[in-house]
Amino acid sequence: MEIISAIVQLLGGLALFLYGIELMGDGLKNSSGAALKRVLEKVTGNVVMGVLTGALVTAVIQSSTATIVLTVALIGAGVLNLKQAVSIVMGANIGTTVTAQIIRLGSIQSDGSWLLWLFDTDTLAPIALVIGIVLLMFVKSKKSNTIGDICVGFGVLFVGLNLMTAGVEPLVGTDAFTSFIRFLNNPLFGILFGLVLTVIVQSSSATVGMLQTVASVPGSGITFAMAYPVIMGINLGTCVTTAMVCSIGSSKDAKRTGVVHIAFNTIGTLLFLIVLTILQKLSVFGAQFWVRSVDSGSIANFQTVFNLLTAVALVPFADWLVKLSMVIVKDDKQKPQTHPELHTLDEKLYNSPALAIAVAVQAVADVGALARDNFAKGCSVLAKYDPVLVKEIDEDENAIDEFSDNADRFLIGLSKNVETEWDDRQLDMLMQTVPNFERIGDYATNLVELSQRLDAENASFSEMAKRELWLICSAVNEILSITVDAFARGDNEAAKAIEPLEETIDDMVMILRDRHTKRLKSGACSVGSGLVFMETLTYLERASDQCSSIAVMMLARNNEDILQNHYDYLREIHAGSDVAYLAERERRRQQYIKPLKDVP
Repeated sequence: MEIISAIVQLLGGLALFLYGIELMGDGLKNSSGAALKRVLEKVTGNVVMGVLTGALVTAVIQSSTATIVLTVALIGAGVLNLKQAVSIVMGANIGTTVTAQIIRLGSIQSDGSWLLWLFDTDTLAPIALVIGIVLLMFVKSKKSNTIGDICVGFGVLFVGLNLMTAGVEPLVGTDAFTSFIRFLNNPLFGILFGLVLTVIVQSSSATVGMLQTVASVPGSGITFAMAYPVIMGINLGTCVTTAMVCSIGSSKDAKRTGVVHIAFNTIGTLLFLIVLTILQKLSVFGAQFWVRSVDSGSIANFQTVFNLLTAVALVPFADWLVKLSMVIVKDDKQKPQTHPELHTLDEKLYNSPALAIAVAVQAVADVGALARDNFAKGCSVLAKYDPVLVKEIDEDENAIDEFSDNADRFLIGLSKNVETEWDDRQLDMLMQTVPNFERIGDYATNLVELSQRLDAENASFSEMAKRELWLICSAVNEILSITVDAFARGDNEAAKAIEPLEETIDDMVMILRDRHTKRLKSGACSVGSGLVFMETLTYLERASDQCSSIAVMMLARNNEDILQNHYDYLREIHAGSDVAYLAERERRRQQYIKPLKDVP
């Protein structure tokens, strides 16, 4: 009965331990996702800087696999190239050792020291849990939730470790445990055990933590000669997970990153295994060194030294590893992708929701720029029909539509992973902005259809109508540019300047409709071209309306009143209660309405 109880306790502790690592890692990723993207974007061709960046990022998010997954996703997003990714992968192995160093805190004994008592996990874990629960249940702000997750994850991790230790203690000395120890006496079996266990658990940090837990139990009999092959097997086990991640629906460079990770860890393991086997046979450091029992700190130190020295030894051969990956994963002979900036949304980014949102914002800004340029081309085609330009507009419109479909799927999937209030609001903005930009692209094709109707009927606008259209097209193209730039920068002040211009465009449309109706009645304009003119005004007005919607969604992220009721906000500022709004609207009227009235 005691054995069964110990096993239940061990499994329960393992469950809490794994959950603690997951929770702490999620909190760290959510709090630093955008910062991680900025850090990774600054990685240059300098391999050493890439290694340091990989180590730093992995130390922050507590998972080398997560770092590599994000690296693969950023390759697809065009943020990183293969050489930069390879250096980050090398650094990831170093960064993952931070978890083992944190876990070794569990072996600290206070011995009456107040400072050591504070860092004793029996003290630190409950304090972290209390702080985390207070932040999650009573403060409930964007920042407090992520910090609360980190604190609760930290506390749960050590509660799980303590339960695992308590579960292992009764098992020490049993026949099964003794057989397990004899099994680990063979280095090859140790490597195999570490590899298989890591593949099952899907976390090298968790597997090392389990090894540290067993070694910390008095009388466990885990020696240095048994521990180091297991740690090497753990490093190989991470490659299996990475290989699966990099091979599913990824680019060639992403697959090559997986190849490099496997080659890097395999070569490092073989080199260390050969060197350590020779040193052990020659009794270097003394025979006692190899058979002495190890504790949690010794395992953490060896893992750090192993990964650090492997990186130092193989960094000079980074270019060779890149070439090896290119030999194994060859390029396909295929047509270059049009607008690659629109093919950056990868579900692997779900591992870091904040980073996924940062990439999505850039991708949506890129599609907005394409829609803006397409609309400007549509205005040009309307002024002078050009079959070459028409073909470009159609091709770009197809790219916009394809992106819109992909973005909808990506953002819906991302919504299940977002945890912070700010990220949730960002996601709402993105989900409503994509269809707005897509409609602007549609209006460009509508302008093309109108120009084709004019061309088929051999009709044209009057000189006055051409000057009027040029002026209002200039206003709409400007509001599109302001909107795309404001969205790309996340600039709320620039977004506030959109509505005054949108209202000015509405007034221009009213003036031009009235004026053109009079021309139709007087016979100064043909019915065919007159109807095209009126429809053109409709699409111009709708394009500016989409810009207004995007601006309101941007402002709503930071303003609860706007978020709850967009229409009240617009009605209020249109009523003239905002001095800055009135001044900007008057400036726009002087810029566009006055010249429009002066058109002869």
